[in-house]
Amino acid sequence: MSWLGAERRAAGKTLETYGRDVLAFLEFCATHVGGVADVEMLQSLRAADFRAWIAAGAAAGAGNATRARKLSAIRTFFRFLKQRHGVDGAALALISRPRPKRPLPKALSPDDAKAVAQDIGEASDSAMVQARDMALMMLLYGAGLRINEALALNVGDLPPADDALRVTGKGNKQRIVPLLPAVRAAMAVYLKLHPNPARGEPLFVGVRGGRLNAGVVQKTLRDFRRANGLPEHATPHALRHSFATHLLAGGADLRSIQELLGHASLSTTQRYTDVDTAQLMEVWRKAHPRA
Repeated sequence: MSWLGAERRAAGKTLETYGRDVLAFLEFCATHVGGVADVEMLQSLRAADFRAWIAAGAAAGAGNATRARKLSAIRTFFRFLKQRHGVDGAALALISRPRPKRPLPKALSPDDAKAVAQDIGEASDSAMVQARDMALMMLLYGAGLRINEALALNVGDLPPADDALRVTGKGNKQRIVPLLPAVRAAMAVYLKLHPNPARGEPLFVGVRGGRLNAGVVQKTLRDFRRANGLPEHATPHALRHSFATHLLAGGADLRSIQELLGHASLSTTQRYTDVDTAQLMEVWRKAHPRA
């Protein structure tokens, strides 16, 4: 776990999940093979043993996505064993990764996304909260940030006029995101009402002055969407999906969207082409007289 955190720079949630998965795997090995799951036993594991472990997970009700994650954790574990203990782990290479069917990103329509970004302030009677919520939703939809990326920003992170915003995403990877004039305008209004706009202070603050919690944002948007008849998938993350989907529909190329979203793999960004195709087919079904 120290290697994973210090050398691989894994996030805290990844450390927690991988630690739990590896521990469960070692417990399975001790029962399945018999004896203590030490380096010698791990070296002797065959492909059949790994398949038995995956089958046991399936029998316990784990879906493809869960089993794929567990296999990823064990592959990482065996990379560590090879570096530090010389364990070959060749049998593990014979195991194919269960392919989860990833759900399509649920984007909002342009009108619904604009309604969230422009009207979310109606959910509060406080001028500061109104300006804060509008600035935050503008940032999520206008720049495609994850909610935790936005809430981690400090006042000093906001760039000067015409400069792009530097965002720290997953794995402490940084990316550059341009800010639309509408986002800058909303930020300027909010900063005038910010209780303590010093550079080192959180950009988005709660009513008590501390850094705004993601749960508060989710509840605010949940209440807003129900009061305004918006779909149930109108969440903070749906604004990020909407950012990418609407860019793609407007002619942006996948590589540019990948950079703006901070995706490590282009395959993750390619999911938005499926969304666009699905919307195209829906338009065809509704519009074509013979559909």
